[in-house]
Amino acid sequence: MSEITVVMASYNGEAYIEEQINSILSGTFQDFLIQIYDDGSTDRTREIVKEIAKEHPGRVELFCNAKNKGVVRNFIEGAKNSDAPYVMFSDQDDVWLPEKLSKSLAGIKKREKEVGEGMPVVFFTDVKVVNGELMEIAPSFHESSRLDARKTDLPHLLMENKMNGCTMIINRAVVEKLGSVPGKLRMHDWWIGLIGAAFGDVSYLPEATLLYRQHEGNVVGSQSFLNYVRDRLSSVQRQREALKKTEEQAEDFLEVFGEELSEEKREVVEAFAALRREGFIRKRYLLIKYGFWKTGLIRNIGVFLLI
Repeated sequence: MSEITVVMASYNGEAYIEEQINSILSGTFQDFLIQIYDDGSTDRTREIVKEIAKEHPGRVELFCNAKNKGVVRNFIEGAKNSDAPYVMFSDQDDVWLPEKLSKSLAGIKKREKEVGEGMPVVFFTDVKVVNGELMEIAPSFHESSRLDARKTDLPHLLMENKMNGCTMIINRAVVEKLGSVPGKLRMHDWWIGLIGAAFGDVSYLPEATLLYRQHEGNVVGSQSFLNYVRDRLSSVQRQREALKKTEEQAEDFLEVFGEELSEEKREVVEAFAALRREGFIRKRYLLIKYGFWKTGLIRNIGVFLLI
């Protein structure tokens, strides 16, 4: 058994997937297995992966989903299928830097020692944002997006996702909490971050460990802070709907984990999940009381006005 399973979700990724797999295989750390879960590709993705798997037996495996699962379910069920001590997630179109695996593994092991054996630990890093040809757009995703990745407590993560799933490494204790996939779960990395914040630890390395490729086919991509503001100002109703979905995700989290949560953590999740049913003044009181904030003044003014 390898120390790390790298779970890659693929779908019509023929343009970049070979380059991505090769970047992982050529890294400085080699005790890993890449498991690729293809979600019904109609291009040459499967053929490309099969050829690479033949060249690297025992290092690369292809699984073809019987039906389309979608990116969230594909990643989570892939992680559950692993028996390795650690799981990492990979997009099909990025490029991993040579020391990504070794630095991620060292980081999570350090945190495990600090927070205690058997605790769920999530560890993530920054990325360098690049275009389709790997030309740099921004040296730091978190800086260009103005996201404070250090604030990974439960109240902050209930309101705002700060993690790129493609940078995450999780330990066995997190994997064991990945049961069914709730209907209101927004993204796999967000859900996993909530698990870490509620039951263990979420830690961040402010260093880019991969080239985060932006192109027309991205499911979720990078967005500059200025574009973020413009997008939010263009559709107030859409932003209210996004907040509603975030609160519904908390309801699902409460339904799945409510009985396991400490009294303190349960109170926090209950308060967040109930926000949309509260009155005008009560909503804003709860924001302040529990610290349900996003990053930065502009984002939080928006939350305060829209909620």
